[in-house]
Amino acid sequence: MNKIRKDWNEIKINDSWAIFKIMAEFVEGYEKMAKIGPCISVFGSARTSEDNKYYQLGVDISRRLAEAGYGVITGGGPGIMEAGNKGAQAGGGKSVGLNIDLPFEQFHNKYIDEESNLKFDYFFVRKVVFVKYSQGFVILPGGFGTMDELFEALTLIQTNKINKRPVVLIGSAYWTGLIDWITNVMLKQENNISEKDLNLFKIVDTAEEAYNYIDDFYKTHELTPNF
Repeated sequence: MNKIRKDWNEIKINDSWAIFKIMAEFVEGYEKMAKIGPCISVFGSARTSEDNKYYQLGVDISRRLAEAGYGVITGGGPGIMEAGNKGAQAGGGKSVGLNIDLPFEQFHNKYIDEESNLKFDYFFVRKVVFVKYSQGFVILPGGFGTMDELFEALTLIQTNKINKRPVVLIGSAYWTGLIDWITNVMLKQENNISEKDLNLFKIVDTAEEAYNYIDDFYKTHELTPNF
């Protein structure tokens, strides 16, 4: 027991120094992102190949958003993230990558603007920067990381911790099973959410539908800081 307490005390002492590194990541992220202007985050799998239809959709929606004046933020890596940055540059908009140091998958793609290529060690700092500077969220098919980003955004909107933002899920074939479970189990069976929470997102199948949903949203809402 004494050994356990000693080891734990040493861990806590070492952890206190991490605060300075965390602060540095926040400061750098805030300083760089504040200069970019309104952006839309594009989330999706790092494993999606260039010939996949969802990669092409990622390019298409990001290009449309860039042409409309939005910057595009991605996680900076390959797959859907690359598609988002590629589309942003094709549309003449700001192309931002929030990279994270991972033991696999992550390396920054070539379509990120050099001055907008940020690097993080901490997932939670990265997610705060994503949310703070995003005026909307486009979610393409992905894995655990994509689900984490999706539910982070939905939770913050649901609890009014950030202003309401458009959340668009692209690919009904991919998302319908999850939404059916949310509706039938989370809502109807367990009563763990409210029916109005189902209005926090929209499922579409085309880049045009996704863009129009975001464009229509901002015909009646202001572009304002999230917090």
